[in-house]
Amino acid sequence: MNGTTARDHTPTFDECARRLLSAIAVGVIKALGEVAMDLGLKGKKVIMNGGAHGLGLASLKLFAAEGADVAFFSRKDDKIEAAKKEIDAAGPGKVFAEVFDMNDGGDAYKAWLEKAAGELGGCDIFIHTASSSGTGGTGDWQNGLDMDIMGAVNGVEVLTPHLANSDSGSIVFMSSTAALETFIAPQAFNALKAALITYGSQLSQALAPQGIRVNCVSPGAIEYPGGNWEMIKAGMRELYDATLAKMPMGRLGNDEEVAKAIVFTASPAVPYMTGSNIVIDGGFTQRVQF
Repeated sequence: MNGTTARDHTPTFDECARRLLSAIAVGVIKALGEVAMDLGLKGKKVIMNGGAHGLGLASLKLFAAEGADVAFFSRKDDKIEAAKKEIDAAGPGKVFAEVFDMNDGGDAYKAWLEKAAGELGGCDIFIHTASSSGTGGTGDWQNGLDMDIMGAVNGVEVLTPHLANSDSGSIVFMSSTAALETFIAPQAFNALKAALITYGSQLSQALAPQGIRVNCVSPGAIEYPGGNWEMIKAGMRELYDATLAKMPMGRLGNDEEVAKAIVFTASPAVPYMTGSNIVIDGGFTQRVQF
C-alpha cells in the first residue's frame, strides 16, 4: 500500500465538471418550481353570460380549476345541469347557474347579472360570450345587436361598480376573426363583432382609472361538439374543406385552445394588458397586426 486513502483522492476535471453541472441542474429545477406562473384566480368571482357549452363551458372549467367561483346561464335546463356537473368536477369553487334567456329583454338580463353578483359576493371578472351565432342568427341584425352588443353594454353598466371594488377588475369580450377580414359574406355577425372590438378598445381607456382592464379575444374557425363548424362540416362540406385548406397549421382549433387564452387574458397574471384584441386562429387571418 502507498498510504493514500479515498479521503485523499483529488477529483479529476471530468468529475468536477459533472458535479458542477449536476448542481446547476438542481438549482435550475428548484428555481423553475419557485417561479411557476400563478394566474391569481383563486377566490375570484367570474360572471359569464352563457357558458353551458363550447368555448364558454371550456373557459368556466378552467376558471374553476384555478379556484375561481363562477356564475353562468343557459336557455335550457338540461344544459345547465350537465355543465354545472362538469364545472363542479373541475374545481372546488362555488357555481351559480340557472335557466335564463336573453331574449327576455334588457331589464331581465340586468336583474340576472345583479343576482349573479349577489350569489357570488361580487364580481372580479365579466366574460361576454353571448352571441347571435349561438342561435344561428348571424344574419339577423336586431338579434345580433341585442346579443353581441347590448349584452356587452348592459353587462358593463351593471357590473362596473362591482369590478371597480375588485383589486383585479377585468372584462373580456368574445369577438371573432370574421370582424377582421372579409369572411363568407357581408352579414350582421361580422359587422357587429367589429363594433364590439371598437367598443372594448374605447372602454379600456374609460375604465382604466378605476382599475378595470378590458380586452377582446377573437377566435377563428374553432370546431367542437355542437358548434357552428361541426354543423358546417355536416351541411356545408365545401365551405368546411375550403376553410381547412387555408389553415397554415392544417387543422381547425378546438374549444380548450381558445378557453386558455380567455382565462389568461382575464386573469390578474397580466395586470398591464388592456385594450388588446387577442387573435386565436392558427394563422388563418393574413393581415399584419399593429
